Amino acid sequence: MDLRQLISNQTDVALSLSKHVALTEAKDSNLVFSPSSIHVVLSLIAAGSEGPTQDQLLSFLKSKSGDELNTFSSEVVPVVFADGSPSGGPRLSFANGVWIDKSLSFKDSYKQVVDNVYKAASNQVDFQTKLIFLALVYRMLLNNGMFFMLMASLKAVEVIQEVNSWAEKETSGLIKEVLPPGSVDSASRLILANALYFKGAWDEKFNASKTKDHDFHLLSGGPVKVPFMTSKKKQVIGAFDGFKVLGLPYKQGEDKRRFSMYFFLPDAKDGLPALVEKMGSESGFLDRHLPRQKVEVGDFRIPRFKISFGFETSKVLKELGVVLPFSGGDGGLSCG
Repeated sequence: MDLRQLISNQTDVALSLSKHVALTEAKDSNLVFSPSSIHVVLSLIAAGSEGPTQDQLLSFLKSKSGDELNTFSSEVVPVVFADGSPSGGPRLSFANGVWIDKSLSFKDSYKQVVDNVYKAASNQVDFQTKLIFLALVYRMLLNNGMFFMLMASLKAVEVIQEVNSWAEKETSGLIKEVLPPGSVDSASRLILANALYFKGAWDEKFNASKTKDHDFHLLSGGPVKVPFMTSKKKQVIGAFDGFKVLGLPYKQGEDKRRFSMYFFLPDAKDGLPALVEKMGSESGFLDRHLPRQKVEVGDFRIPRFKISFGFETSKVLKELGVVLPFSGGDGGLSCG
């Protein structure tokens, strides 16, 4: 297994997915999401799939086999997503969870993958127990009463609460709902989930007293006043054809890993869609466009920002050709 090539492949998948989400689901809004989380969940599905469903997932993830995906995850995830806070680096939580109906059980081979490769917490739950109740509806226009028999899956509601509580715990309270009301019912049999939490401190903090309001140009064309951070220190910046890239390193302490946040800024005020298209279409784009050296800067400003975003992942994946896992029935799944 060529680990470098696999990392390059998964980076291409992440950028392609990001491009599609940015240009469709988030074309009129800010965007934040974790391609790595989607990759891991799809890998878990691939590990429990067979036939055309697994082939479709492997093709999308640019992998030769389920074993290759599992090996990749077992090599990369424990290193990249380990918590660095004990050694002075960023605080990280990357958790996987599996909830399966109590009427089913995992195949031993799949349970091994869930437990040992993805370190996922596996839980047996009850999706199917139903609460039956009567609702009296008084219809004033007809001046008569009418009874309706309603059935609701009480246990499905409890499962939603359990999964959302798990996500809230794993993200230190930042994500309170991954499953909205009604997303699970008595027909549900399996839930796969991933939660990612990252908290890091800049290697060189910005002086809050120097934060001032400046114009931020929207894609719609108009500017708005927002607070910008600034600094006179050297910065990790690279200039390329049509855009610039800024890298802001996080404190790493004794952590041997090096995390940075990268800002890609198009030269044209309306150049973001074209830059996103370029990033998601050219293989190896990031490898060729990440700056390494600090340089002198003149007028240097970064807007302060806070982003919240959500989208229906299965819809996006179906638009990108991953249809069979969401086509109804067992979808080729054979994990239980």
